[in-house]
Amino acid sequence: MYRKILAVAFGTELSMKAVKEAAQLANGLAAKLFVLHVRSPMDVPHHVEGGALSRFGAEKITEEIDQEERKFLEGAVALATSAGIEAETGYIADLSPYKAIIRVAEEQHCDLIVMGTRIRHGIPGYFVQSETQKVLAHTAIPVLVVR
Repeated sequence: MYRKILAVAFGTELSMKAVKEAAQLANGLAAKLFVLHVRSPMDVPHHVEGGALSRFGAEKITEEIDQEERKFLEGAVALATSAGIEAETGYIADLSPYKAIIRVAEEQHCDLIVMGTRIRHGIPGYFVQSETQKVLAHTAIPVLVVR
């Protein structure tokens, strides 16, 4: 059925729940698991000379962000291992996370994408589309949504 599953790990509790679900599914189907961590580069604090962050230095800030990203992926790998599956990992910063997810899924020849989402109701649900909703709207690859 599915040979390679892409699980998206944003570092949230809900996305880790999706990774765990993907790992269990991959184990049951004898499929490969690829865990992708995506974030917007806009999440990075900007280093401005004389600003509050200038005393730390741009390299130190970038290093701390990279460590945090690796920690997300290590947590995802631990979840996969506990489900009895080895996982490959990838990390990308992109201005359009949903496009990056779709691009990586296609490049990795994944035939299922697993993502977590929380349901937004009312006006916020109308105006704010989650990355999961965008992936659902723009890919032909099946998407399993975990809540």
